[in-house]
Amino acid sequence: MKVFKFGGASVKDAAGVKNLASIMARYMGNMVVVVSAMGKTTNALELVTKNYFTGDKEELEKNIKKIKQFHFDIISSLWENDTHPVLDHVSSDFDQLEKRLAHQPSLDYDFEYDQIVSLGEILSTKIVSAYLNFIGIANQWKDIRLGLRTDATWREGNIDWVLSLGLIKEQFNFNQTHIYLTQGFIGATVTDQTTTLGREGSDYTGAIIANMLDAESVTIWKDVPGIMNADPNKFEFTQKLNMLSYREAVEMTYYGAKVIHPKTMKPLVEKDIPLYVRSFIEPDESGSVICNIDHVMNYVPVFISKEDLILITISPIDFSFIAEESIGKIYKLFAQYRIKVNLVQQSAMNFSLAIDRPERGFEQLITELKRRFVVHYNGGLELLTIRYYNEEVIRELTLNRTVFVAQRTRTAARFLMK
Repeated sequence: MKVFKFGGASVKDAAGVKNLASIMARYMGNMVVVVSAMGKTTNALELVTKNYFTGDKEELEKNIKKIKQFHFDIISSLWENDTHPVLDHVSSDFDQLEKRLAHQPSLDYDFEYDQIVSLGEILSTKIVSAYLNFIGIANQWKDIRLGLRTDATWREGNIDWVLSLGLIKEQFNFNQTHIYLTQGFIGATVTDQTTTLGREGSDYTGAIIANMLDAESVTIWKDVPGIMNADPNKFEFTQKLNMLSYREAVEMTYYGAKVIHPKTMKPLVEKDIPLYVRSFIEPDESGSVICNIDHVMNYVPVFISKEDLILITISPIDFSFIAEESIGKIYKLFAQYRIKVNLVQQSAMNFSLAIDRPERGFEQLITELKRRFVVHYNGGLELLTIRYYNEEVIRELTLNRTVFVAQRTRTAARFLMK
């Protein structure tokens, strides 16, 4: 049994859906196909969530209309203006969304986010599943929320592995079909409240399913030839990495590489399941594989860039040293605001942390910190990580840049720069 995962870029239009179908037609045997929301639908639904909370009804209606028309246009193109039952199903889902948005939101933004943004995956999988059946690729649509159970940590749902294992095996038993088509990114609590697994969490969903069903492999179909040593949109002369170890992939995702979701690797490592990253544009190419490697690999330098970071520097008010007790309080506060730290540096008087710019809560965090510490911060920074660095590439990439923080280990050099 194989797991395929198709991201939003692969189903951004009717041509993308048809291309997905042509890829699937090449393969035989049992398969679970995980599909993300179409194109930039998740971003669009995030905007709807903001409109809902700000009470901007005009913008809310306009943005819902755009999302609805986007999906209707894809359906129309796939069936060449013929009517198909999937149109009624999609219309019904939008009706339910609009009924929800007609009421006042609760006080929990993250809860409402999960209920609204999760619609993208439901819509895309219904359309793709219906089209595959229409052209003769028999499959069964499954609501992943019936199998994948999480706690109530909105936007970062933690999987209940024991409960989910039995439910997933029951849902995906291959008794009546060889192909199941389901959603990435979403799950549900035991009380059937929808949760999400973190941005770009569809990769993680694929890995979870593969682990629970003892899959032969996972393949993530993307718009790149495989795993590159740098983002081709930011760096010239990029190279494809044909093979990576699980450990190297974990390191790259931790530093911010966007090829795969950071949580993806652990479920695969546990069952020694290889992960392939292949191009849906050139499906005949081999792509890259992440697997168990028991020998030392000679990697070319790998460049990972994260932008729009904030550097927060915290100092004691009373001129005392930064002690472990103070650091514990700082981390507890960051955890409370669910802010992830990318880089840390400490001196006798200063404790500096580089963070992604939070969607909400930054001003409240700074206010809290200033009650106990002197706080300074700089925004608009880039964190560049160079794996397997050499002095030449460091000089080239930091030339004429203001470096706020520099760190080096045996295998990685990191620079927080303006």
